[in-house]
Amino acid sequence: MKKIFSLIILTLIIFSIQILQAEELTLDILFTNDIHGGIDRYPATYMNPSFPPIIGGGGSSATYIKSVRKKADLTTRDNFLFDAGDFFQGHPIGTVTDGRAVIQYMNEIDYDLSVVGNHEYDVGEERLIESYKLAKFPILSCNIINKKTGKLVDYVTPYLIFEKLGMKIGVIGVTTTDTEKMSFPEHIKNVKFLSAKTSLEKYIKIVKEKGADIVIVVAHFGLPYAPEPAYQRRYVKNKNQSPIRYWGYDAQEIAHEVEGIDLIFGGHMHKGFKEPWEDPITHTLVMQGYAYGSSIGHIIIKIDSETKSICGWESPTIRDGILLTNFEDEFIPDEEIGLSIEEMQKEAEKGMDDVVGITSVYLSKAGKGAQSIVGNLVCDAMLEGTGADFSFLNLGGIRGEIPTGPITYRNVFDVLPFDSQIIIFEADGLLLKQIIEKRVENSSHGLRVAGIEVVYN
Repeated sequence: MKKIFSLIILTLIIFSIQILQAEELTLDILFTNDIHGGIDRYPATYMNPSFPPIIGGGGSSATYIKSVRKKADLTTRDNFLFDAGDFFQGHPIGTVTDGRAVIQYMNEIDYDLSVVGNHEYDVGEERLIESYKLAKFPILSCNIINKKTGKLVDYVTPYLIFEKLGMKIGVIGVTTTDTEKMSFPEHIKNVKFLSAKTSLEKYIKIVKEKGADIVIVVAHFGLPYAPEPAYQRRYVKNKNQSPIRYWGYDAQEIAHEVEGIDLIFGGHMHKGFKEPWEDPITHTLVMQGYAYGSSIGHIIIKIDSETKSICGWESPTIRDGILLTNFEDEFIPDEEIGLSIEEMQKEAEKGMDDVVGITSVYLSKAGKGAQSIVGNLVCDAMLEGTGADFSFLNLGGIRGEIPTGPITYRNVFDVLPFDSQIIIFEADGLLLKQIIEKRVENSSHGLRVAGIEVVYN
């Protein structure tokens, strides 16, 4: 009897050890993308023009980030903080300082890494490098090379391997090749952007050879606005037929076509998703947040300690899913970091509230198709300033609205935050017709115009 009892006890001990060995680990991954200088407090007029809630910016993000980090015991629970690029152009505090103020904030809250976005080159490569020198965190990209040397530019690293929770986690950064079509040629004259797909395949192999148990990609490109219809069109209806590629790969294409990726944190599109999009074949999860510091992304990854593989995920909230809106009254800004941002903001925004005009109507971005009051106003101003017959502007060129009343330099900056230039060229009617047809052939696109009336069916 004693022998049987001892055997039972031994069996229970072995079973208990096996349970401990297969313990579920937790990895909190916090993420941002397309901050565009939005570390300051600002009214969310896009939610409610008349009574906008206040977005707490970096101060509110810091409050939430610190609350998540307090849960880490570094044995069964740990965390990351990633940024997927386009970190400074858009708000005065970012633009006026060439991103230095945003980098200072990112240093203070201890980002693990950031990825090069296309708007990083808006100030030119030389000024970008000077700003990057202040970063106390690595800058990642695996596909930006120096044209002369043929090697990666010296201000990036292609990947990092972190040791957390008893395993190795490889993180690869990648930049959209669309940067070549979106930046001033002079600003990117020394660099070349290699295929995202080919570059990722190369470095996924490298990080796996170095023992990475989990592979994460932080990318400055994102999901289509409607992921499921896009997936059906690409991989079901057209049966994986390769399209004629004008734009670079997006996150959905990489998730489906590149093997070995567990998680992708994307951006560039300015559209957030409250749940990860999962490729049905590779089971790669893609996360993506909104822009301008309006939210902080947080996904809770569950990992099987025995297989060292992802076994599930959770969202921290029911209402917001994996994207928490930085409402100031919900996440009271961290006192120290909030004060630091406020001081930098005061310095960057000198003269921004000087009145330069007045409007008796609300200059809104809302309208029919691509047309809007503020968009058409900008196009009209282009005609008046150049004497051209026709002007047009892409949808992404207008970023803000102007309320009724006095117009300040800040209002103008909010509408046109980038250092865009007006280009004048001669064209015949056939070319203009082709340009317009290209932009209206897809119901989700259009073109802001002045000096012309367009009728189509």
